[in-house]
Amino acid sequence: MELTATTTIRKPPAEVYAFWRDLDNLPTFMAHLEEIRVTGDRTSHWSASAPFGKNVEWDAEIVDEATGERIGWRSTGNADVPNSGTVRFASAPDGVSTEVHVVMSYDIPGGAVGKAVAKYFGEEPHQQLDDDLRRLKQVLETGQVVRSEGAPWGKRARREFPQRPAQPPSDSDLAKGADA
Repeated sequence: MELTATTTIRKPPAEVYAFWRDLDNLPTFMAHLEEIRVTGDRTSHWSASAPFGKNVEWDAEIVDEATGERIGWRSTGNADVPNSGTVRFASAPDGVSTEVHVVMSYDIPGGAVGKAVAKYFGEEPHQQLDDDLRRLKQVLETGQVVRSEGAPWGKRARREFPQRPAQPPSDSDLAKGADA
């Protein structure tokens, strides 16, 4: 499966690149990442949550890097989810912002069946990547991931999948509000 996504962040490319390159920052906006442990100058060990309460792990290495411009990586060894990709940081036309371009490919566990199950449980990979980049933008522009009253617990809210769509308040909700 190949994924692509782009966002524009109102920060200079050097700052956005430096934030991404510090692997400890990635779990702050990548919802499924549990932990990244740096094991060398260009190597690391990753752990991420997967559907049905499972975890997946892999080792990764940076295989292409141009400071301030791009980072390319690939999984190594016997990865639970073999993956590779590149993230590029380019000056936006406004001269102030950064365009972040991500291209990523990986072998989804379970093939087409795994993809269908993940989608059913609200884990559609393209949407995940778009959501991760939206959170990156929030973290860099505001200093935090903005949470709504409907999902104040962030990552912990995933346990509630599949979530129900927004609904108008029930009569009992309205009665409680009138009593307050």
